[in-house]
Amino acid sequence: MDGVEEQGHLVIVDDEDMVLRSIRSFLMLETEYEINTFLSAREAIEFIRDDDVDLVISDYLMPEMDGIRFLGEVKEIKPEITRIILTGYADKENAIKAINEIGLFQYIEKPWDNEDLRIIIRNGLKKKLLIKQIQEKIGQINRTHSELQSIQQEVLKAFV
Repeated sequence: MDGVEEQGHLVIVDDEDMVLRSIRSFLMLETEYEINTFLSAREAIEFIRDDDVDLVISDYLMPEMDGIRFLGEVKEIKPEITRIILTGYADKENAIKAINEIGLFQYIEKPWDNEDLRIIIRNGLKKKLLIKQIQEKIGQINRTHSELQSIQQEVLKAFV
């Protein structure tokens, strides 16, 4: 197991308790992820506002709000969270819409393959980690650039 496999905080939202229990049970047996499940998209949104979450899996069709709208709200609150949609409908048009509109990482059809799901989650967590590392490097480069500009200004002052 690499570091990504051992860590990660997941939120799973589905209006079917059986789906939530199935995914949660599999992931608890196979991974070390922290997992929170919700039958309500609204409750999940409130949880995500207040907690550090790395990845969200949402059902597409739910009575309270659909998965695209829910994941769109997740993106507005915390755009760095990796977003995955799970659906029982082979609706490629909405999948493409979701990928384009809300930056969906992956579209998974029910019934899912557990091993595929585990790999998709691992890759989603790796993506989030890589983006964070890139942002940190860009910050370092910007700070170094500012320091070099200051040094350049001091050198110019010394010779003018």
